[in-house]
Amino acid sequence: MNARISGLLLCDDLLFGSKITGTAQVLGHRMLSAKTPTRLLELAREHRPTCVLVDLHTPDLDLTVLLAELRQQLGEPLRVVGYGSHVDTATLKAARQAGCDPVWPRSKLVEELPQVLPQWLSHLPSESADEPRVPSR
Repeated sequence: MNARISGLLLCDDLLFGSKITGTAQVLGHRMLSAKTPTRLLELAREHRPTCVLVDLHTPDLDLTVLLAELRQQLGEPLRVVGYGSHVDTATLKAARQAGCDPVWPRSKLVEELPQVLPQWLSHLPSESADEPRVPSR
């Protein structure tokens, strides 16, 4: 298994976070999870990941500030994947505008995680890793 930490996850949901980091491990990647934006930034400084997954419903999340600080620390290229509730289209749209690429509904992330996670963590572009279209309201 690759010993390098290739991804970080911001998620305060223990079960969902374990699903993501466990899938990464099965696929030969290492990810670390943080429950707060502050801890995520600490881990980013220490491990310099190529990909960060962000639960858009994390308490106390100011996504614009977080993305600016991540990019200041890590530079480019850095893939930041946002995910959230499919019914909260305003949050998904705001995440896209803030610079997350891609932004996926949580249900779509669960469905396609084994296929897209290796590409994201390796930071390889792929058509299958493009974000699905979420209907606007």
